[in-house]
Order: sequence, then structure tokens, then C-alpha cells
Amino acid sequence: VQLQASGGGLVQPGGSLRLSCAASEGTVSRYIMGWFRQAPGQEREFVVASSRYGGGTAYADSVNGRFSLSRDSAKNTVYLQMNSLKPEDTAVYYCAANNAVWSTREQAGQYIYWGQGTQVTVSS
Repeated sequence: VQLQASGGGLVQPGGSLRLSCAASEGTVSRYIMGWFRQAPGQEREFVVASSRYGGGTAYADSVNGRFSLSRDSAKNTVYLQMNSLKPEDTAVYYCAANNAVWSTREQAGQYIYWGQGTQVTVSS
């Protein structure tokens, strides 16, 4: 399984970005797909996860209502739409795939495949 994240960049507070995670064929349907982020000097933090076959989505409280995950199984791609961005959203964002049960969706250690990360910087 290969994952490639893209779409990061520099944006002003209140702005929007859309991240993409291109995956190997079939991945986005067979695995729990998650996004995590890591700011300098901090631990990797759960952002959002989508269950297999699009059955459900869970967001971290810090992004709920501002971020939205979607998937295009035909393109084997997962998207993270980020709106109303804040300086505290600044981090490297990683997409990842989890083959365990749904209850592990927030645990980075349960994700077995990771993309390379894409930098998001929110600053004026």
C-alpha cells in the first residue's frame, strides 16, 4: 500500500486548503483512512478518520465543523477540506491507513501505512 499526500501550503487565518491522499488501488475502501498532524515539538495528533466503505467519519473536537473528509473510491483518493483555518492548525499533515477495528481510529500506532506528509502553515 502506498499513500501520497499533497495540497499543503501557506494560507492566511480564515482561509481554506484541500489536502489529497492518493492511495494504491482499493485502499480507500478496504482500510480505515485517517489524517493526523504533527506540529514541531508535539506528538502526532488525530484529526479525522473514515471507516471502511465510507460507513462513518469521526473528527477531532478541534477541527469538527471546520474540516471535512471525503473519499473518491474510483480515484483511490481521500480528501481533507480545511476551512476557517487557524494558526494552531499549522502542522505537517499525514494520511494513513488502518486495518484494525473502528474503535482504534484515533490511535496513530494502529495505522500501518503512512504517507510522506504535507506542510500546512496558517499565518498572516
